[in-house]
Amino acid sequence: MFGYLTADRSRMDEEQLRRYTGCYCGLCRSLQKRHGLKGRMTLTYDMTFLVLVLSSLYEPEETAGMNRCPVHPLKRRPWFSTEFTDYAADLNLLLAWWNLLDDWVDERKHPQWMLYKALSGRCERLELQYPRQSAAIRHQLQNLRRFEAGEEASPDRAADCFGALMGELFAVKEDDHWTPVLRQMGRGLGRFIYIMDACIDFEEDRRKGRPNPLLALDCGDRDREGDEALLRMLLSEGTEAFERLPLEQDLGLMRNILYSGVWQKYNQAFSRRRARGNEEEKETNP
Repeated sequence: MFGYLTADRSRMDEEQLRRYTGCYCGLCRSLQKRHGLKGRMTLTYDMTFLVLVLSSLYEPEETAGMNRCPVHPLKRRPWFSTEFTDYAADLNLLLAWWNLLDDWVDERKHPQWMLYKALSGRCERLELQYPRQSAAIRHQLQNLRRFEAGEEASPDRAADCFGALMGELFAVKEDDHWTPVLRQMGRGLGRFIYIMDACIDFEEDRRKGRPNPLLALDCGDRDREGDEALLRMLLSEGTEAFERLPLEQDLGLMRNILYSGVWQKYNQAFSRRRARGNEEEKETNP
């Protein structure tokens, strides 16, 4: 369930693109510095959004620079980071660690198992460093498996688990004035991401016999119009909380992610599905 909280670059101006890539590069640098090359391998764009939100809300000191890196060795690239960059890097590693284990349990992917084992010592230390967030990840992912398949399968309860997990990650401070709003935003985005991921994977999961909570509804093929209505309702909880936060820096960039970027993966999946359908129709009716 990675790759959803990303920006729509086609709707970004030059300054927004510079800030977005700079935040991402800062997160990459933090992963390398704190967790080495193996940590850097887990990097995704999703935690960039969290860095932008927390940095805009709490306005910490920002460090910036220009550096080359192994991925971009020929040209120096701008980066910036705040105290929340390190926080997001640590959470990125923890989530990736659990996702690797999930891939192993579901599909017995040996490369994922090897990386999971390689990261285990470091992630076990992170669990001690972030006990509240780590407990939420561990507890909610265990519950998630109960509600994805079998007699207890329930899309609502499964989405609630992932929403609760995300809520604790967004709530960086336990007793801050804005913590309830951040937790609501994370919860809403988590529910949205989980159901969107289930919608995208529905046909393949059904064909391969993999767990998908939407299979419990026994509703046949998915209808895009119905799915989008449901997804927009779920997303509204997260965006309503977002709009209540007193954010100024990078506000347009964050709105780009929430109102356009989050739909990219879904739209791409629908386009691929439609293309497959057209090809199958041509083969059937040459």
